[in-house]
Amino acid sequence: MRRNDKEIADRRQMDEIIRGSLVCHVAMVKDNAPYIVPMSFGYDGAAIYLHTAPEGKKIECFLANPQVCFEFERNVELRRNPQIACKWSFNFESVIGYGTISELVEPAQREHALNEIMRQYSGKTWPFEATSVAKVLMWKITITSMTGKQSKPKTGV
Repeated sequence: MRRNDKEIADRRQMDEIIRGSLVCHVAMVKDNAPYIVPMSFGYDGAAIYLHTAPEGKKIECFLANPQVCFEFERNVELRRNPQIACKWSFNFESVIGYGTISELVEPAQREHALNEIMRQYSGKTWPFEATSVAKVLMWKITITSMTGKQSKPKTGV
């Protein structure tokens, strides 16, 4: 990381950023063409869980190349400078990572993934009917690495 002063090295802080985010941006590549999408997600501290429709461009990319990059951000705020254009900036906290995505096919794994997604947004687990679970594809990103970064306003300025 070029700016060590902005680095977040504490895994607990990165977990807090992920859990405080509303969207996971997932980047993938198929046939040397990059593709990135915002997705709802779940996170259990070890993996990221996603759901998709049964077909589409994301699925084609996941199956062609299971290596993905993901990004989360929270507390994003524009910092303006009324006199100097090049002094505009952002406050933020972010996590960027890499992992391998795989489809979950076992019913118990699929229900766990759906509950992680629901827990992210509602704070609780839910019962699911098997027919509802069968209508979506469930995915797991096994995290291989993550880094965190933050930019906060300077105090006293």
